[in-house]
Amino acid sequence: MKDLVPERYALAFRLYPYARSPDQDTPAPPRHPVVIVGGGPIGLATALDLGRRGVPVVVLDDHEGVGLGSRALCFSKRTLEICDRLGAARPMLEKGVQWNLGKVFHDDRLLYEFNLLPEGGHGFPAFINLQQPWFERFLHDAIVAAQAAGAPIQIRGRNRVEAVTPAADHVALDVMTPEGPYRLEADWLIACDGARSSLRNMLGLGFDGRVFEDNFLIADVKMKADFPTERWFWFEPHFKSGDSALLHKQPDDLWRIDFQLGWNIDRAKELQPANIRARVDAMLGTGVDYALDWCSIYTFQCRRMERFRHGRVLFAGDAAHQVSPFGARGANSGIQDADNLGWKLALVLAGRAPETLLDSYEAERVQAADENILNSTRATDFITPKTAVSKLFRNAVLELAETLPFARSLVNSGRLSLPCTYDGSALNGPDCAQMPARSRPGSPCPDAPTPEGWLLNRLAPGFTLLTVDATAPDSLAAHGVQVPRLALATTPELRDRYLGSAPGAVYLIRPDQHVAARWATYDAAAVTAALARAIGKEGSC
Repeated sequence: MKDLVPERYALAFRLYPYARSPDQDTPAPPRHPVVIVGGGPIGLATALDLGRRGVPVVVLDDHEGVGLGSRALCFSKRTLEICDRLGAARPMLEKGVQWNLGKVFHDDRLLYEFNLLPEGGHGFPAFINLQQPWFERFLHDAIVAAQAAGAPIQIRGRNRVEAVTPAADHVALDVMTPEGPYRLEADWLIACDGARSSLRNMLGLGFDGRVFEDNFLIADVKMKADFPTERWFWFEPHFKSGDSALLHKQPDDLWRIDFQLGWNIDRAKELQPANIRARVDAMLGTGVDYALDWCSIYTFQCRRMERFRHGRVLFAGDAAHQVSPFGARGANSGIQDADNLGWKLALVLAGRAPETLLDSYEAERVQAADENILNSTRATDFITPKTAVSKLFRNAVLELAETLPFARSLVNSGRLSLPCTYDGSALNGPDCAQMPARSRPGSPCPDAPTPEGWLLNRLAPGFTLLTVDATAPDSLAAHGVQVPRLALATTPELRDRYLGSAPGAVYLIRPDQHVAARWATYDAAAVTAALARAIGKEGSC
């Protein structure tokens, strides 16, 4: 088979080819409620969320679709739950490779294996492996379906933003197209244009953090193989292709292999197909029939902006924060940015919440970014020890982990992505100590089976009042927000995940399916006050 190492900007899917917009023919710059710059996974997810809430949104992208190469690969359970709410998860699940198990090796020895979702009663697996072009394709398909149902979403390909001018009540943009420039304005601008964000640079904003002195080679290979659908990670692998290695299965007979190369390397030389093949051959053995599909070299970088909101400009995804790939925290965290931002911006635009609610987007997602950076930094330091002493410690931990379970918690081959619990958020209301810690205020709702389907699928797109063996009105209207009730009877899963030792439970659930507050019994005044707090109106009536 012929090797294929695609050009960086070649398209896998041409989803939104350039078409002239009416905005290009208006005498004065038209104003839009929301403009998103960047048509990657975070930009598409944000547009889909806002559009499904009835918010008109325009996406500007400097290409016409999805680039080649798998890039982001591992998508977490929480990301799938969010995409399910957006109408995009089912094809992702069908196309993707589902997995829960991982194995850790040192040299040629299996040290231990782990299960990321050992309990049952969840609608989605711990992870799927799905190439980023397909992930974006399915988000775009969901946008097309939403547009057909009336969602006011526009995507403009080959519309490159060349200048940004913030004002007190809007942002002006200069846009270049194949037919020349035009101008438009946005009440709110969302920057989803990646780690090399041109918008961030135009505004002169910093992106501080740490670059780790090591290089990693991605080699996506196409082959028939009988490896199980698991995540395999080697420290100091016996096949000597690098200081560490990772093997993951993708759809369509593709396999993701990562090799740790070290710091002082010749990148051009390492990317030569013959040299890549030499490493792959050492790992797989000679005589294996495969083709190189996509290859890249990257360094570990953990960085973020100091602030994610700058007046009417909001940053999300890699434009706001960047982490090393091990742990699958980049795209998954970015999708959670979109999940956090969409409902808040929709309430602000509808006049049902003050602009200060958007400060909670920054506070909560900065907290999440710092959590991800901490985990990524720890993983990087363990995978790539920088001194002889730290390497000696690392290898001693690995030796102990083979036989002693306590040592396995010290091994770090990339702690895999988990959603952030917004402990201490200004939006959190009262808690009930009798109830499980996993569903405390600020946490994402754990899924659970119910007689009528999965719990998360039954939550309203806005706020929900969830009751388990507790009485309450069928709905609550306060602060311009309608809150329907979802009433459930106790099941073993609901007892474990929502009730604990409490006789009943009342939960106020946010539109992003995070818990806002909880009580053992319903109290109208308490719920109303918690709702005010959750939309940034604490103390109002």
